[in-house]
Amino acid sequence: MKIITICGSLKYKEEMLKVALNMELKGNCVITPIFPSENSPAFTDEEIKVFNDMHKEKIKLSDAILVVNVNGYIGKTTESEIQYAKALNKEILYLERLENK
Repeated sequence: MKIITICGSLKYKEEMLKVALNMELKGNCVITPIFPSENSPAFTDEEIKVFNDMHKEKIKLSDAILVVNVNGYIGKTTESEIQYAKALNKEILYLERLENK
C-alpha cells in the first residue's frame, strides 16, 4: 500500500475522482484535493493560498503523487507541486505518459 496524493487541474475533477477510486481499489490510500462545488462560495486569494499550502502538506504525507495530466496538460500550480514532490524525493506517477519529462 502506498499513500498517494492526486495532483492536477481542478477542471479534470471527474477524471481525478475516477483515478482516486481506481487507485484505492488497488489497495492504496488516496488523498485528493478539495473540490469546490457549484454551491461553494467564491474563495478569497488568502483562502486559495491555504488550500495550496494544505495540498503541499498532503504531498509531504504521501509516498507518491499521481498527476492527472489529461491530454498532457500540466498547469503552473501542478508543475509547482511536481517540483515540490521531487524536492522531497517522492515518487511521481502520471496518468498519461510524458515524452519530454
